Amino acid sequence: MSNNPVKNLLDIKDLVIPQGDDLVQAILDLKKEKNAVILAHYYQPAEIQDIADFLGDSLQLARQAKDTDADMIAFCGVHFMAEAAKILNPTKKVVLPDMEAGCSLADGCSGEGLRAMRAQHPDALVATYINCNAETKAESDIIVTSSNAETIINALPADRPIIFAPDKNLGRYLSKKTGREMILWDGSCIVHEAFSMERIAKQLAEHPEAKLIAHPESEEPVLELAHFIGSTSALLNFVEKDEATQFIIATEEGILHEMQKRAPHKTLIPALVFDESCNCSECFFMKRNTLEKLYLCMKYELPEITIDEDLRLKALAPIEKMLELSQSIK
Repeated sequence: MSNNPVKNLLDIKDLVIPQGDDLVQAILDLKKEKNAVILAHYYQPAEIQDIADFLGDSLQLARQAKDTDADMIAFCGVHFMAEAAKILNPTKKVVLPDMEAGCSLADGCSGEGLRAMRAQHPDALVATYINCNAETKAESDIIVTSSNAETIINALPADRPIIFAPDKNLGRYLSKKTGREMILWDGSCIVHEAFSMERIAKQLAEHPEAKLIAHPESEEPVLELAHFIGSTSALLNFVEKDEATQFIIATEEGILHEMQKRAPHKTLIPALVFDESCNCSECFFMKRNTLEKLYLCMKYELPEITIDEDLRLKALAPIEKMLELSQSIK
């Protein structure tokens, strides 16, 4: 993890920040000047998605981070994603617009905790969701993303039990899909656990032609209602290619921006959450990144992701296994 005390440069007073179209142009100029690449997750604010060189889910972004020939990676996502980019490409400078762009899954699963869990089940293989920090990855046998998890779980030796961390909802879904019993870490995503089955059922009644599509981080009652369950990129592809023209989307609302671009003639409806005062499914952490923070982090090359080399190498091994086993996945 980074020891840099800078969380985001926007907190520093008196820094001059261009406005409007000038801000976008300034970011593009910095990208050229510093030979930088901007990687962004589908859950980022729309204006960041529009300026990114590569837009993708965790698996797609990991591949881009590994293969880039840029000198600097400006990673617009959450901390564990930027950290994974540094693990995969240590010679590149990796900057994150806001170091406090975290993740409830990553924050809730420590390397120490995973070691203790392995000690209780010494014969088990540890398959860990990429939504975790470097220390947790280093305690894992293999990393998975929602795009490749089913493929990887099916590839693991059938005679070995599996510890799956940190998302219990994804783990439970994978157990049903693969038939593999798994020992689950008790963690969940604060965005996907907030969806309300009752409110979504009402949405389906109000929009009888709509299909409910859901990310497997969602809780089981929501998944039971879904017409399609898939990773971020799979949900995007489904909306683009399916014959239906109305969809209720049970994942972080940032994906709707790219969905609407790819399927402008279709109606996209965000799934409702328990809190009736807020109809959105927005990740507070993902939305900490802004164009202003992106500009500052590229200009001053801070906050920077750094990682101890021994830890990096330990965390790299299970990520490389993941990439090797998921080569067939686009």
